[in-house]
Amino acid sequence: MARYLLLRLADAIPTVLLVLTLVFIAMRILPGDPAIAALGDMATPEQLEIFRERMGLNAPLWMQYFSFLWGMLTLDFGTSLMNNQSVLRLIAYNLPYTIELTIVAMIMGVGVGIPLGVLAATHRNKAPDAAVRGFSLLGYAVPDFYLGALLLITFSLNMGLFPINGGGEGFVDRMHHVFLPALTLAMVKAAFIGRLTRTSLLEVFGKDYIRTARAKGARERRVIYRHGLRNAMLPLTTGIGLSMLATLSGSVAIELVFNRPGIGKLLISAIAERDYAVIQGGVVIFALFVVLINLLMDLVYIVVDPRIRVQ
Repeated sequence: MARYLLLRLADAIPTVLLVLTLVFIAMRILPGDPAIAALGDMATPEQLEIFRERMGLNAPLWMQYFSFLWGMLTLDFGTSLMNNQSVLRLIAYNLPYTIELTIVAMIMGVGVGIPLGVLAATHRNKAPDAAVRGFSLLGYAVPDFYLGALLLITFSLNMGLFPINGGGEGFVDRMHHVFLPALTLAMVKAAFIGRLTRTSLLEVFGKDYIRTARAKGARERRVIYRHGLRNAMLPLTTGIGLSMLATLSGSVAIELVFNRPGIGKLLISAIAERDYAVIQGGVVIFALFVVLINLLMDLVYIVVDPRIRVQ
């Protein structure tokens, strides 16, 4: 297990380095001047020069690149060009809200999607199956930001059941604030996971060991969950991992729709203001989470299918 984990970590290092390099290059080739964005059009040439010198924007690109890499390694993401705050402090404030939204949305999506998939697979070509497939198609078709706007208008503006914006304070209040944004993301994830669960279970139900279990008189519930769902978990694990990544990236639009704090909203604001330091720090955090989720899925594979450890 330890050797496998070390190998996966070693594989992740080039990926992270490539992401860091691409982020650095992308920030430098975008049009516009961050000094003018920070100080405004009325700033004098002397003020712009002083700002660039203070922020290290006048240094050669190779020096900026290695300084950027060293800062990432030491968790020194620099200072925001717009408000002179520590980027690490800004990320530390906003990151818990994004993690909270992702986790709650995944719990809701998996908690709804897997039972729907089991229901569809056990009632193939019947009314429940048709209803689940219809729900899946609807979930695929409706954009999450559009669904979020509908939920916000219906349950927050018109009915007043949920807050319009913000992240809340305290556990109960934060769950109250996160419910609608998480439900928006969960609807799409539940559609995908439900369809995947149905497909995986139907494939497993055709295996010889399922027919053998039924021939031996095993109860249908045991056949479905002990022999069926358990052996369908490998593709499901992959699907849940992909859904988690999609939820993390989808949180950007949802944070804007519901006007709640988070890394996504922070990034959008930084892009509009050409705040190099914040953009770099936010994208790096997203990249690290992608690598971490992939690593977590690899470890789950070992638990689900021990043959992977041998391979």
